[in-house]
Amino acid sequence: MAKKRVGVVLSGCGVFDGAEIYEASLTLYFLDRAGVEVFCFAPNREQHHVINHLTGAEMAETRNVLVEAARLARGKIQDLALAEAENLDAVILPGGFGAAKNLSDLAFASDKPQIIPELASLLRALHGSGKPIGAICISPAVIALALADKGVLLTIGDDRETAAGITATGNRHQESTFRDIVVDHTHKVVSTSAYMCASSISEAGLGIEKLVAQVLAWC
Repeated sequence: MAKKRVGVVLSGCGVFDGAEIYEASLTLYFLDRAGVEVFCFAPNREQHHVINHLTGAEMAETRNVLVEAARLARGKIQDLALAEAENLDAVILPGGFGAAKNLSDLAFASDKPQIIPELASLLRALHGSGKPIGAICISPAVIALALADKGVLLTIGDDRETAAGITATGNRHQESTFRDIVVDHTHKVVSTSAYMCASSISEAGLGIEKLVAQVLAWC
């Protein structure tokens, strides 16, 4: 039997300007433990800015999202522009500020946030083909941009401002804790709040493990 093929979309490396490392690592671990063939992707573009994770200050340098994400993927990663829905059974997006800064401009746009085109195309193609999508932490808000007006049920935990942004796209939000997943069986989208609510890697792992299991159950 052929292995399930799951894409993981990364947004850099580091919670404040890229992918949340624990969320990404947990996702990759649970997928690998299930015997899945994993394909990592990231956009080949400069990240919005670089944050010193020791001080929290912005640094006067530039970094490439794909190059930074390659740290998490141990070099086994492809340009997001090369990802094709027909070659994947599902896609999962870990969180981190990179999702709101490099995969979209959610962190900065006030009224009309945008998602990068290559990710929007992939997510819409997956959704149109009835293939599952998993979204972790802030990433459900990115999914909402790609699937605007679809009425998809999502969660980012209990942050009211971010939840309002999801409903403004014509989708729906359900409050949750780090232990929970919110499952939309109609649209085959599952989300979990992870570090939007969690305070440790073990807490974040509770929801992520369930999310990976649900994605694979749909494949």
